[in-house]
Amino acid sequence: MKNLLLGLVALCLVPLAFAQDFKEGENYDVVKMAAPTAQPEVTEYFSFLCPHCYHFEPIVEELEAQLPKDVKFTRNHVDFLGGKIGVELSRSYAVMELLGVEKKVVPKMFDAIHKDHVRITGMDDIRNIFVSAGVPGEDFDSAVNSFSVNGRLAQMERNTESANIRGVPTLIINGKYKVNNGSVTSKEELFQLVDYLLKKKD
Repeated sequence: MKNLLLGLVALCLVPLAFAQDFKEGENYDVVKMAAPTAQPEVTEYFSFLCPHCYHFEPIVEELEAQLPKDVKFTRNHVDFLGGKIGVELSRSYAVMELLGVEKKVVPKMFDAIHKDHVRITGMDDIRNIFVSAGVPGEDFDSAVNSFSVNGRLAQMERNTESANIRGVPTLIINGKYKVNNGSVTSKEELFQLVDYLLKKKD
């Protein structure tokens, strides 16, 4: 999976000249435990600690930008990587959502961990990254242990379990279909697969 994800990034400029026939069990799997969403939706399960998620980030940004307007894009941070810090980073993502600062802080968080090699030992280090991204420290402080953030943290954990997520990055389409990243060799093929699953009715 590691080489395939890195290959996706390396091949991101390679166009596909044909429409792919996608197959269950090969290109995607049906998530047995999860309930389908009421509206078209793409959810990325990720972790700030995951190097493949970091390299996958430009593709995710482009995917989100080219989705139809009626398709909801959401992200779900997982906490099964990194022990306690993984949980704290999930909490940090919930804070980003509550404050509406994902676009500013997500790149800073990824770069701090994977480019600048900042050692994250606790919430103080995470707070510093928010501040460096332009978020007032008092805004972070008021949100980090709020009822809304605690609720979102619990929801992300339930979502991860319900969708049986065991590795990241993972895309879930309409709450029902899990993309097999290893089955595609370019971002165009990935986008075609996502589009196919968004339109799939059965």
